[in-house]
Amino acid sequence: MKDLMKALPWIGPAVALIATVVLFPVGLMFWNSTRDISQSGVDGGGVGLANFATVIGFQYFWPILGRTVVWVVVVVACTLIGSLALAALLNKAFPGRRLVRMAVIVPWASSVVMTTLVVHYGLEPYFGIINSFLVDVGLISTPEGYGWTRHPGTAFAWAMAVAVFVSLPFTTYTVLAGLQTVPGETVEAARIDGASGFRTYFSVVLPQLRGAISVAVLINIINVFNSLPILRVMTGSIPGYDADTVMTMIFKYMQNQRQIDLASALSVIAFLVVIAIVAVYVRVVRPLEEV
Repeated sequence: MKDLMKALPWIGPAVALIATVVLFPVGLMFWNSTRDISQSGVDGGGVGLANFATVIGFQYFWPILGRTVVWVVVVVACTLIGSLALAALLNKAFPGRRLVRMAVIVPWASSVVMTTLVVHYGLEPYFGIINSFLVDVGLISTPEGYGWTRHPGTAFAWAMAVAVFVSLPFTTYTVLAGLQTVPGETVEAARIDGASGFRTYFSVVLPQLRGAISVAVLINIINVFNSLPILRVMTGSIPGYDADTVMTMIFKYMQNQRQIDLASALSVIAFLVVIAIVAVYVRVVRPLEEV
């Protein structure tokens, strides 16, 4: 206890910041999820788990949860595959490599909303540049017939493409940092032993990227699960719930229906799902364990 008191002046500000920024909002979210809060914000008292029952009993809850799983798995998997290929390329020596490495950062440095809006307007049937390009290369016949962002399936697919695009820089640089730690002698020894480039990469290089890949995947799972701006821009104008994930549904509860109690209950469910996924992932993959 004496040592704790001595350390308190040093750790106190950090603890206070965590309590203010993290613990208090989480506690308030749990509290609101058990209250009957009117659209005007008046607290009508506790209702126990009634809000959770209402959310889970909503007919679109399970499709929305399933779509959220698809959203996370597809975006994270495609991001990882693309980042492995891009990092392998950027690890090679070629003219202009520094400029290419800097260019990779652009999607990460740019506003996610701005990037999504560029794609969204590019997909417009009558004046979208992406639609015009697809016509020019012969993939579609006329741009007027393809309102990509007006249908749940295509809008959701394009939202996943944008999510992969903006997630590539962070994952690529994480993998690239891991590639810098792979001993050149190990790779050279594999080549001397007659291993092909394919075999060398998958048997020698890739296992040594385990730490970098594990951390990148974990962070991407959390970020993609909690992502709202991309889906809000790409699918926000579509009526119904056929393009919603958990995050967009929380937004609808708060903004459109002014149901803070139900939004809090769904937020708690999402929070617990993320915690469970992270706990299982850390337990199974052990991202911080040395190879």
